[in-house]
Amino acid sequence: QVQVVESGGGLVQAGESLRLSCAVSGRPLRDYGAAWFRQSPGKEREFVAGIDWSAETKYARLLQGRFTISRDGAKKMVFLQMDNLAPEDTATYYCAIDPAGNKAPFANRYAYWGQGTRVSVSS
Repeated sequence: QVQVVESGGGLVQAGESLRLSCAVSGRPLRDYGAAWFRQSPGKEREFVAGIDWSAETKYARLLQGRFTISRDGAKKMVFLQMDNLAPEDTATYYCAIDPAGNKAPFANRYAYWGQGTRVSVSS
């Protein structure tokens, strides 16, 4: 079994930054892929960013340039650096793991999910 735990959410003002962390533990995973999704009340879960087994990244088009995904394979951590946050970024952010190593922008491609971390951005 694989455990995924997000942290780093909180309340910030527009224009500020946050760094989300995702700790992956449990059954050893080699060369996994990871992604961040987010969901606001009343909206569908949407892809934010993904990173594959080779560390290639993919971003939601409208978020590219403000958000950066990275990973520390040795420590089994995945990060999401979010800069110049705006109120529309308010959501619960989820970390997801694909044991196949891909970074697809589709939630059904990911086998393991965390419980989410809440990000609130005030104007």
